Amino acid sequence: MRQLNRINQFARLWQYSRGMPQETSVAELATCCFCSERHMRTLLRQWQDDGWLDWQAQSGRSKRGTLTFLQAPDRLRSELLQQQLDRGHSQHAVQLAQLDPEQLSQLLQPFMGGQWLNDTPTLRIPYYRPLETLRPLTMHGRAEQHLARHIFSGLTRFEGNRVVADLAHHWVSNESETEWFFFLRPQLRWHHGEPVSVHQLQTRLQAMLTSQPGRELFASVKNVSLAHALCLRFELYFPDCWLAHRLATVLALLPHPADDDVGTGPYRLVHFSPTLIRIESHNGYHLAHPLMQAIEYWITPQLFDRTLGTRCRHPVQIAVGAYNELSLLRPVSKSISLGFCYLAVQQRKRLSREQAKKLMRLIHQSGIIAHLTVDIGLITPSNEMLPGWTLPDWHSDADVALPANLSLHYHLPSELHAMARKLQELLADHGCQLEIAFYDAKSWENYDALDDADLIMGDRLIGEAPEFTLESWLHLDPLWPTILPEMHYADLLQTLREIQIRKEEAARVDGLKQTFQRLMEDAIIMPLFNYHYQVSAPPGVEGIQLNAWGWFDFTRAWLPPPVHIE
Repeated sequence: MRQLNRINQFARLWQYSRGMPQETSVAELATCCFCSERHMRTLLRQWQDDGWLDWQAQSGRSKRGTLTFLQAPDRLRSELLQQQLDRGHSQHAVQLAQLDPEQLSQLLQPFMGGQWLNDTPTLRIPYYRPLETLRPLTMHGRAEQHLARHIFSGLTRFEGNRVVADLAHHWVSNESETEWFFFLRPQLRWHHGEPVSVHQLQTRLQAMLTSQPGRELFASVKNVSLAHALCLRFELYFPDCWLAHRLATVLALLPHPADDDVGTGPYRLVHFSPTLIRIESHNGYHLAHPLMQAIEYWITPQLFDRTLGTRCRHPVQIAVGAYNELSLLRPVSKSISLGFCYLAVQQRKRLSREQAKKLMRLIHQSGIIAHLTVDIGLITPSNEMLPGWTLPDWHSDADVALPANLSLHYHLPSELHAMARKLQELLADHGCQLEIAFYDAKSWENYDALDDADLIMGDRLIGEAPEFTLESWLHLDPLWPTILPEMHYADLLQTLREIQIRKEEAARVDGLKQTFQRLMEDAIIMPLFNYHYQVSAPPGVEGIQLNAWGWFDFTRAWLPPPVHIE
């Protein structure tokens, strides 16, 4: 950007005297700006015409003139950023991200929140980290999964705890639940305008089914074929009454077969970089169109710290607003996450069942979770796995001793750092030395040392349909075949297969509840704590309501028009 280059040159001159007036020569200024004296005179003339400085030259070679600065570089950059953002040129504004991170943070602060740009309602969200590439088969982050649901569609989707139609407007199955037909909406369009064909969806579905997670979650699916130009047939090896739920997961979102960034969701991806992500509403969307036409994530880690005086206390507590509106931000929605951090016990290692029960009872009764060194109001100790799925008492022989040494492996989130330290102290009080290993990731995929762990801690995200999400967890997470003996895991999968043939969802949920109750009673798994989700917004942003992912539905957020209504 040419204007930015001019500002950067001006900033070098400013820095030379820190903006103070000075007596200097053209030769000295040229040395400061790394240019010739002739070009320096041109720059001085241009900057003076623009009102950036005042240069009073003295006649005669090597005479010193008077330089007075009228503008500061930060203000000029801010004005340039404002121009680009007001014009909707977010990609051009990204070039300003080459600034020092602290400078960039200061410049971006006034532009966050809701803005009307060229009559286009736009929501700018500051975010604390770069996002992973949006690939449904490989995403693990909560923010990535939420964003992907706005860009891509599946045959079905979750609406709260219900499965509803999406690309398919209706579906039926035969009496034995081994053949399912999904009827597609007519005139579906990809984001670039191309009509959606049933062949394209079949191609994507087959790629998903042959992937490692697809083979595990869709083990019942034998084949996907074309029953009609607007109908897909799923043939199953064995009945699976969860099939419509499985097709509503992030794993089954369907990008274009030739372009992973193109989908059919309410928003299309316009720009994706480590600094900026921009999505815009899709005019050909097959359901209700979004009220907010553009959403931008500005990746500015320096806007986040551990106090309430910045953008966000924590990734689960999101603030949407400009710096000068911080005092007006109010929590518009709060909830306790259904997802939880957990402790799992390796069943093929040093802990017996009685020792594992003692460990879980110690954690639960010690109160260490309530005293973790984390932000106040961020987490709450778990008393149940899901509402109504209560924790057992873990009765065991009080005299049983813990092993002298145990190993703990854990991954993100960061709160598990504090939990690991507290657990280490607790076990030391009972004669057990705990060795700790941290895996800097959001899941156990590609972690070869998991089999070496006696104890394991991680995070289980839960969005909509929480009972089904836990059923999927047993299929997909490398945790389970690692901590359970081979025959035990095979029995678990057989139990899930027996549950999935039950036609009534209530009966399937009851079966899952009993399965997880046994896993908890046998001291194989215990939830540790849940998060306090919160979204805060300024008065001018409406329609924000917290969802099960700890985010809000972008399609329902809206901005009142910038007019005065008496």
